[in-house]
Amino acid sequence: MTTTVIDQAVQARLIASTPEARAIPAYLRYEREDPFAVHVSFPPVASLDGAAVEWTFGRELLTAGLRGPAGSGDVQVWPCGPQRTVLEFHAPEGMAMVQFDTDDLRLFLDRSYALVPEGSESGRLDLDHALAALLREA
Repeated sequence: MTTTVIDQAVQARLIASTPEARAIPAYLRYEREDPFAVHVSFPPVASLDGAAVEWTFGRELLTAGLRGPAGSGDVQVWPCGPQRTVLEFHAPEGMAMVQFDTDDLRLFLDRSYALVPEGSESGRLDLDHALAALLREA
């Protein structure tokens, strides 16, 4: 059976205004059917309001953020030394900074590029199906 989804559990650190960063579980997800996107989800224990949180953003943004500062919108990514990478999330409710082990992110990205090589993403899109779904929601 061909793999179409990559799920990877990782440990992250929530960077807070207090001196101690809090360790939190996180999950990385990549789907062949949504080849440009990566998903990062945090369970309810990681949020202030007790609700699970998921962010979706470009795989290219995560890749660029491992090399240098990337992003100018709701999600920004940058290296924090040779072993850590920071993801900063902006929402109307506030902002959160989460630090990941760079090796975990590289492993995840390597697996995603093995599934859908860089540059071949658009060949994986089913535009007819996506348009039909969009029209049903309208």
